[in-house]
Amino acid sequence: MRKTGIIVPCYNESKRINPNAFLCALEKDLNLFFIFVNDGSTDETLNVLKSIKEKNPAQVEILSIEKNTGKAEAVRRGMLKALEGRFDNVGYWDADLSTPLDAIEVFCRLLDSADVEIVIGSRVRLLGRKIERRAMRHYLGRVFATCASMLLNISVYDTQCGAKIFRNSPSLRQVFGKPFKVKWTFDVEMLARFPIVMGVSPSEISSRWVEHPLDEWVDVKGSNIKGKDFIKGGIEIGILYFYLCTPARKAYEKYLLGIDPEKNVF
Repeated sequence: MRKTGIIVPCYNESKRINPNAFLCALEKDLNLFFIFVNDGSTDETLNVLKSIKEKNPAQVEILSIEKNTGKAEAVRRGMLKALEGRFDNVGYWDADLSTPLDAIEVFCRLLDSADVEIVIGSRVRLLGRKIERRAMRHYLGRVFATCASMLLNISVYDTQCGAKIFRNSPSLRQVFGKPFKVKWTFDVEMLARFPIVMGVSPSEISSRWVEHPLDEWVDVKGSNIKGKDFIKGGIEIGILYFYLCTPARKAYEKYLLGIDPEKNVF
C-alpha cells in the first residue's frame, strides 16, 4: 500500500483544530501520516499538537518553527521533511479542515491513475456538493484565479484551495527546494516552478494534473485570511509576473535550479 504524508501548517489554530478528526482519519488508514508544522504560534497550538502525537506517535510528527514565517515557508519546510524518505504521496491540508479529511482517500485514488502527478482540490459550486463560501471571497477569488490562470498559461480553476497531494518525485523536491518569492500566492509560484524544473511546457506538465471538485468545503470562522490579503495577492501576482514573464526570469531559473551565475554550473 502507498504511504501518504500530509503537511498541516498551523499558526494559532488551538481553537479551530479538531484533534479527534485527525486521530480518526489515522485510525481508518494506517498508511496515512500527518506532519504538523507549528509556525511560531503564540497560543496553545503546540500543546494541542503534542496531545495528538501522544495518542498516535507512529503516524504523527511535529515540526516546530520558533518564529512565524508564514504559510508558504511552513508548507515548504514541511514538504521537504516529508520528501526525505518513506512517503509515496505527499501533500498539504488546511488545519481548520475546511476540506474534510475524507477527501484524502479520493485524491490518492486519483493519483493511482496513470500519469497523474498532482491532485488539486477545487471549490466549485455544483449541484449535490456543499461549498459554503462567502460571496465576496468567492467573487474576488474568481478574479484572482483568472489572473493566475493567465500568468501560468494553464486553465486552472482554483489555485488557492488548501488541499493538494503530489506524487513523490525528484522534481517535487526541486520545486520546494528554494524559498518562495511570494507568501500569500505561493501556490501559484509553486505550480509555475514545475515547467521550469522539468524543462517542459506548461500545457505538457499540466496534462498530468487533476483538479478535483470537492464534495464539501466550508469557510470556517476565524480564518487568518483577511480582506486586505486579496490586495496583497494582487501585488504578488505582479511580483510573479516580474519573475516569470520579464528578463528577470533567467535569474529566477538559475535561483530555482541551483545554477551558480558566476560559474554557470549546478
